[in-house]
Amino acid sequence: MDFTDFEKILKGKFPEMTQEKTEKFRALEPLYKEWNMKINVISRKDIGQLYLHHVLHSLSAAEYIRQNFPAQYAGMLGGDGGAQAGSTGDTAPVSFLDLGTGGGFPGIPLAIMFPSAQFTLCDSIGKKVTVAGEVAKALRLDNVTAVNARAETLTGKYDFIVSRAVTSLDRFIPWVRGKYTRGIIYLKGGDVVEEISDAMSRCRLKPGSVSTWKIDSWLQDPYFSGKLVIFIGA
Repeated sequence: MDFTDFEKILKGKFPEMTQEKTEKFRALEPLYKEWNMKINVISRKDIGQLYLHHVLHSLSAAEYIRQNFPAQYAGMLGGDGGAQAGSTGDTAPVSFLDLGTGGGFPGIPLAIMFPSAQFTLCDSIGKKVTVAGEVAKALRLDNVTAVNARAETLTGKYDFIVSRAVTSLDRFIPWVRGKYTRGIIYLKGGDVVEEISDAMSRCRLKPGSVSTWKIDSWLQDPYFSGKLVIFIGA
């Protein structure tokens, strides 16, 4: 998928998309191609599908928020009154921790989408965090902080945790327990029924606290077949 095709989908799925955000999305491909030559954060065969496999996949989390947290979604978009509307009830903006961000996914696309929210991009591998931080800097994403750390060393609290299939849920949830107030938005594919059941039992999750949403109900492309947003409520 080239940028022209991506832009059509972007503006079709997000009619409120601004030109400034569109240009930042346009800049992603050359930036990641340049950095990927220095530090391999995306497989060589996959870099040509950056917009489909990485950017749109990341933005499925934005669509999930739109459908399930519409007030926060509208406020985080930016513009007049955006920071206030995107706050958690006072002056604090909505905050996200992207754990296991790698080169910046899903955090970078979400930070472009939601300039009135704050994003902490965390990975235990320093060179990957370097790429995420440099891409954010090149795009002038002042709402992004890149951190080289392990999950258990983080002391902050966030509204949402976002992540792309870093590990199994029963391992991931203990890493972030007590670090979020609204929920975990976890992007994962395949048959997750047993995995969710294991997490419910081992992590002692509340009944009804876990739900799934099929990404291909929103993006009708074979790549997204079987891919899900898993939400774990606080």
